[in-house]
Formats: sequence, structure tokens, C-alpha cells
Amino acid sequence: MAKHGSLLSRLQNLDAYAKTLDDFRVKTYYGAALTILSAFIILYLLLSEFADYRTPEMRTELIVDKGRKAKLTINVNITFPKIPCYLLSVDVLDAAGEVHNDLAHEIQKTRLDPSGAFIETETAKELGDSTKDFEKLVSKENSTGTDADKADCGNCYGGEPPESGCCNTCDDVKEAYVKKGWSFNNPEGVEQCIKEGWIEKIQKQSREGCNLAGSVRVKKVTGNFHFAPGKSFERNHMHVHDIQPFLSDNVKHEFTHIIHHMSYGPFADGVVNPLDGTSKVVDSANYQFQYFVKVVATQFHYLNGESVYTNQYSVTEYERNLAEKQDDNKAHMHSKHGGLPGTYRIL
Repeated sequence: MAKHGSLLSRLQNLDAYAKTLDDFRVKTYYGAALTILSAFIILYLLLSEFADYRTPEMRTELIVDKGRKAKLTINVNITFPKIPCYLLSVDVLDAAGEVHNDLAHEIQKTRLDPSGAFIETETAKELGDSTKDFEKLVSKENSTGTDADKADCGNCYGGEPPESGCCNTCDDVKEAYVKKGWSFNNPEGVEQCIKEGWIEKIQKQSREGCNLAGSVRVKKVTGNFHFAPGKSFERNHMHVHDIQPFLSDNVKHEFTHIIHHMSYGPFADGVVNPLDGTSKVVDSANYQFQYFVKVVATQFHYLNGESVYTNQYSVTEYERNLAEKQDDNKAHMHSKHGGLPGTYRIL
């Protein structure tokens, strides 16, 4: 036992650093403060090094994107508080000459009352032809004809008839006019529209707003997609909008809008979307907003092995009042010349 105690005492007395005798030590407040300060500095350095060790390192590398044939997904959530859903269309035009009118995607249109409250949400299988689902609903609600009436072949009023040769609905007559290159500006004289109560429904919804949320898939080439009023179609190799419904009522439709979200590709932590939360307010119906977007493909490789392929973008905004630059034919305006009211994303 004594031997064991002697061994412990030797270990206690073992010291690699020589110390002064107690008789020569002087304890001061300055020395105590210096000791405490040194302890705080050591602790700070220890914690900062640990935090730096735990912080992910972002390494930037420039790689040429060779996937030109791949599609780019644009995620959008935007509100137009003074444009009803039946007036809005979404179209895509790119530098390769590909044009998509009446775009069909998983987009939800939500009708808004004048105070901004939701009225009705539905999936718009054909968002560009924004009156199509609306008119089918109106036709279903207001159709009171007999079987004999349904068997009759409807008049196309000079327009180009569909494959069936008959225009039995208001929508059929509008499509016939579009194929002929005419503006549909006289629904009061179309029997099908009168039976379906098309005019009454339009007047009822004319003061509503609209929220559009969903995704749009486009080619990875220069182009634009836009939210604009009226039915869109091609005429003499030009992109044309029939905005007669936009001008025919007494309500002033303004392209005031709020961009709740705008991103390109899947969500990824660390990506900042410059257009999120953007709000524009105007008091003129003849106003155009343009957003020139530069998109850069981005890859995130995380330490856990997960990879995310998405995109970042920068944006330049441009807006102008078109009141003094209206085309003489107000029913048709060519978006290539920048004469159409609306909101444009130019990639």
C-alpha cells in the first residue's frame, strides 16, 4: 500500500515545466484579468474553428451546358387583381421558331373577387384558351335545348367551320373566327352565345381578379413567355391577340400584378429568386411590363451525396405606357412590336 502511494506521489510531482517557488510568486489583479482574458480568447478561437469546420464550403465551377434539347421548367405564382381569368392567356415563343398558343400545362386559375378573396380554383388544362373551360361550364349550366335542337347544325357566321362542319357552341364560333383571322367582337349577334348566357357571365366576372400558379416547360433557347389579354393565334406568320373582349366592356382592366414566386427548375437551398415578392401597380389599361431574364444552370452536390440540378437567374425590368402607341386596329396587336399590354418574361 505504501509502495502504491509512493508511485502516485511520484506521478503527481512529475512536471515537464519548471515552476517557481511559492515564495517568489506575486498574485495581482492584473494577472487575474490577463488569465481570464486569455481563457475567453482560447474559448472563442476554439468555437470559431469548430463552426468553420461545420460550415459547408461552396465551390463554384463553370461548366458549359450541353443539354440544348432538354426542357426548362419555369415555376410561377402570380396574381393579377384587376384582370379576370377568362381574359388571360399564356403563350411561349422561342428563337427556334416554335410557338405555343393557348399553352396546356398544369396551371391553376383561381378567380378572385374585388377584395382579393378566392372564389374558385380549377386546373386549367388549356390556360391560353382561358375562356374554354369557362364557356363549357356556362353551356352546361344554361343549356335548355331539346334533343332536336342539339341535332341541328349551328351556324359559323362566315368563319371557318371545324371538322364536324357545325358551330354548336359559342366557343366553336370563336374558333371559327380565329381560323378565319377575324376578331370576335359581336357576341350579341351570335345565337349560340346568347343561349349560353356568355355575355351575362362575362359582365358578372369582369371586375374579378385572377391568380395563376403552376409550371411552364420551355426549350433552353432564347425566347419569351407572356401573360396577355385575349385569344392568341397566328396570322401571316405573326403572333396576334384578339383583345376585343379586353376593350369592349366599361371596366378598366389593368395589369397590376404581384409575383409571389418565380423560379427555374427544382427548389434548392441557397438559391435566391430576384422576382419573388415583386409588385407592380398601374392605373392604365395600356401598360406593358417586361422582365429580361438571364438563366444559369446550377448544380448542388451536398456532403450527404445528394445532388440537385436547378437554375439561378438575374433580371432586368422594363415597363412603358402604351397609351400613345396604340395600333389603329385595337382588336389585333402584334406582341413582337411590343404593342400589347401584358406581362412578359424574355429569356
